[in-house]
Amino acid sequence: MKSHFLNLVGALILTIVVLVGYGFWYGVTASKSATVASLYEQIAAKTETMSRIAFAKAAIAEIAGDEAVVQNYFVPQNGVVAFITRLESQGQALGTTVDVLSVSTGSKGTQPILILSLSINGTFNAVMRTVGTIEYMPYDLSISGLSLSKGDKNSWNANLNLRVGSIKTATSTP
Repeated sequence: MKSHFLNLVGALILTIVVLVGYGFWYGVTASKSATVASLYEQIAAKTETMSRIAFAKAAIAEIAGDEAVVQNYFVPQNGVVAFITRLESQGQALGTTVDVLSVSTGSKGTQPILILSLSINGTFNAVMRTVGTIEYMPYDLSISGLSLSKGDKNSWNANLNLRVGSIKTATSTP
């Protein structure tokens, strides 16, 4: 009978050792599982961040061309001479003489502007066409003052005050 009793005690001790070992390894596995789940969440967050960055880069690349188009509506401060030359050539093409009387800078909020005073001479039809052409030029431009006067015979004079949106220098988009 003693051998059965010893076998039973040995079996109970072996069972207890196996259960303790199983519990220990279960705890280790559970902690590793929690670590893996945490890493998975971090990977998912990083993946989402990367997809947002890729989306933002694509959006920036898409609007870079639009930025260049918008920049063309402003006269760079180092391109004032070219702008004045364009005004004068518009007048010549329409049969008028455009003289720039003054150029100064100002600001509208944080946006710099150019303030130009022009004198346009020619026939009434040519003067009004020149004023209309200048008014609808593709720039951030507004007419702040206009006065018309009739000279001798068929000669007319328009004094025009312009406010033109400006930028510090011409920028290139990446």
